[in-house]
Amino acid sequence: MLGPPGAGKGTQAVRIAQRRGLAHLSSGDILRSEVKDGTELGRKARSYMESGGLVPDDLIIAMMVGRIEKAAGPGFLLDGFPRTLAQARQLDERLAALQRRIDRVIHLVVGDDELLNRLTGRWTCTKCSAVYHERNSPPARAGTCDACGGELKQRPDDRAEVVANRLRTYHEQTRPLVDYYHGRGVLVDVDGQAGMEEVTRAIESLCERGA
Repeated sequence: MLGPPGAGKGTQAVRIAQRRGLAHLSSGDILRSEVKDGTELGRKARSYMESGGLVPDDLIIAMMVGRIEKAAGPGFLLDGFPRTLAQARQLDERLAALQRRIDRVIHLVVGDDELLNRLTGRWTCTKCSAVYHERNSPPARAGTCDACGGELKQRPDDRAEVVANRLRTYHEQTRPLVDYYHGRGVLVDVDGQAGMEEVTRAIESLCERGA
């Protein structure tokens, strides 16, 4: 699942993975878990994440390939990884050694203005990680999670100045992946500004066709 921060990769990845029995491997969720648990990887990655920069390739590659090797079921769905050409090429090499490959890349296309609105209005539960939005999906009571009653906070990387840096980083370092996967014949564009259900249906249709 490829696209800029705030494009809806996480939401759609969870839906598609559940429907198809795939292992959902979210680099962001895994990294945040490592940071929360205070692991060696988490300590190294924290400064990069909080500034809106990319975690170094050697750290992220080792983490994600390890999760791929442990993935059960018919396959896996990558969410937020790879993010650079170097990561994509290393991933292809590592997957080839495991006799596995990337079958397709879903590219969610969303404009920068919409992304800024989505991200700066996003709030996350500190207990269960449920996500809310000030405009699109506000909680019943401000600052409190509907699901578990936990406190809602804005992630450090969703502050306006950090979001702007994240988008610059995406365009400079991650956007070239679109050309890379297009050249391999596995990339398909999906309008990420459509409604959630419409985006899911579009992705499901592509999966059914094997595009």
